[in-house]
Amino acid sequence: MPTIHRHTDTELCALDIVAQLGSTLRIAAPLGLGKPHGLLNALYRLSSGDESRSMRLYTALSLTRPRPAPGLESRFLQPFLDRHFGEDYEDLQYAVDQAGNALPSHIAIHEFYLQSGALLNSGSAQREYISQNYTHVARDLAEQEINLLVQLVARREGPQGVHYSLSCNPDLTLDFLDRVQAAGKPRPLCIAVVHPDLPYISGHAEVPEDFFDVELTPPHSPKLFALPRQPVDLAEYALGIHASALIKDGGCLQIGIGALSDALVKALLMRQQDNLVWRRALVALDPGRTTHMLAARSGGLAPLVKGLYGASEMVMDGFMHLAKAGILKRRCWDNLALERAAANGELNSATPGGHYLRGAFFLGSRELYEWLDATEAADPDAIDMCRVSNVNQLYGDHQALATLQRRGARFFNTCMMATVLGSAVSDGLEDGHVVSGVGGQYNFVAMAHELPDGRSALLMRATRRDRLGVHSNIRWNYGHITIPRHLRDLFITEYGVADLRGKTDSECIEAMLSICDARFLDALCAEAKSHGKLAADFQIPEKWRRHRPDCLQEVMAPLQQKGYLPKFPFGSDFTEVEQQLLTALSSLKSSSSNWRGKYDLLRAALRPGPEVAGETEALQRMGLAQPATLKDRLQRRLLLTALRRAPADGVQRSGA
Repeated sequence: MPTIHRHTDTELCALDIVAQLGSTLRIAAPLGLGKPHGLLNALYRLSSGDESRSMRLYTALSLTRPRPAPGLESRFLQPFLDRHFGEDYEDLQYAVDQAGNALPSHIAIHEFYLQSGALLNSGSAQREYISQNYTHVARDLAEQEINLLVQLVARREGPQGVHYSLSCNPDLTLDFLDRVQAAGKPRPLCIAVVHPDLPYISGHAEVPEDFFDVELTPPHSPKLFALPRQPVDLAEYALGIHASALIKDGGCLQIGIGALSDALVKALLMRQQDNLVWRRALVALDPGRTTHMLAARSGGLAPLVKGLYGASEMVMDGFMHLAKAGILKRRCWDNLALERAAANGELNSATPGGHYLRGAFFLGSRELYEWLDATEAADPDAIDMCRVSNVNQLYGDHQALATLQRRGARFFNTCMMATVLGSAVSDGLEDGHVVSGVGGQYNFVAMAHELPDGRSALLMRATRRDRLGVHSNIRWNYGHITIPRHLRDLFITEYGVADLRGKTDSECIEAMLSICDARFLDALCAEAKSHGKLAADFQIPEKWRRHRPDCLQEVMAPLQQKGYLPKFPFGSDFTEVEQQLLTALSSLKSSSSNWRGKYDLLRAALRPGPEVAGETEALQRMGLAQPATLKDRLQRRLLLTALRRAPADGVQRSGA
């Protein structure tokens, strides 16, 4: 067995690497959490300071802390960021430089998925982006002559010796190295960087000591990157309630990340734990019974008894909450005979063995990381972290097993926009700029069409707001698409569900109009008629005219007042004072996005109104209790105005 080289000094490890590999580094690093920031920064420093060297990094989702703008935003965010990430947290310097268009010309960063919206103004990121399905990355990466692979790992030493867990990122490493070997190419130098807080996940994520050539265990490791939990507003809750009716008991679930996914998870918990309240909410939101009819065919209205099996490229907090609530519990075995027996009811969730959650990478809150660690200790079979090829597709020797595991599959993903003919825009703009990436979305949409009873549901807000006003996210057409219209299936907004599978173009248009914001109905309808795609005598039903934020607020307010729709459904990383400030500052940002709003804000600032509860604490938290300069006094006046104009319930309205 080859002897693994061990380092404790990151800088010396980086020097050792370049001594072995020379002046050309072609590095592969996992997406998201699995990047060893310290080692990558050390290699970047060595390369960026010497133009005789070259460095190419192939990765995705290079996470960095937000960089707040000067003024109120910085006063609010910087203390929170220092607390949440730790003052010693180390950002990826190449990502910071790339965002600031300061990346040296002899260094290239190739990503197949970008931090959403963060690199729209980065010339190098836009030029060097590689558009790929998640499941094709390992194949393509094997052609890039990679000579170095670096990965954050968990380490365990026992009677059988040292083992490592790829933990948060077995997604591409295993597939990539297999591809390299199959092609007869030299294996890259593989570096394991041990982090003491990374959950040790066994099973498919576990590898022996000789899997790596070098182990680096720094004496100090900063906190793991953790995503702050996001607030959920009324429109997102409405969307989540519609979506939760499409989930089938005993089925399979995939969900993405963000406020829309949190809303879906919270709504599913409500369906399970407060079923009567949930049903009443669905009736109020669905007077046309469209979602109810879909639920009868493809979902359900009752609490889930058999439970769900999770199969998602990304394991996030939502799965943890569903597992704790006893919803995520259907076990699957890696044995086809047992799986068939389970399908026939001969086995149940109490039978020992099998996993109830399979994923390719995880990313979320520190609570998620602690739960994964505790679950591994108590029930090591429960969670299977594995190759992305075993999660995001059906092809290969696991096809029959995966089809059985994913019976009743519901794949929920988000998109930015959709056309009335059923195309989806999820990753980029029509001018070619990349917002994020395709990732696994296409994989799951295509898989839903391959599974006998699978469905793909794309979630989106009906509208968005920018400095020019409010715009519909349902378009007649758009110059870039992520999901083509021949793969159209389910679309969900706060106003309902559009079932497009197997429908004619005119039927699809009508379905999409039925979930559109009413302010844009007439224009979209006229556009469709002008192109001959909608009958000339088609009339917009009056009930669709109620698809407006004020009507939605009227429907959702009783639930909110009774505490069923908390702004932070799964707890908050912000203090109570910070939550108050977050609402006020969001309102301030929205008000100042156009000239009319700025004018109204200026008028309100002259007379900010009566004092509100918590105002003194909020001013102290922002360092504006005793302003010292004219600029500070102006900021104080703006903040007071926002605090006194913010909704008393703290939930942002659905007008955007």
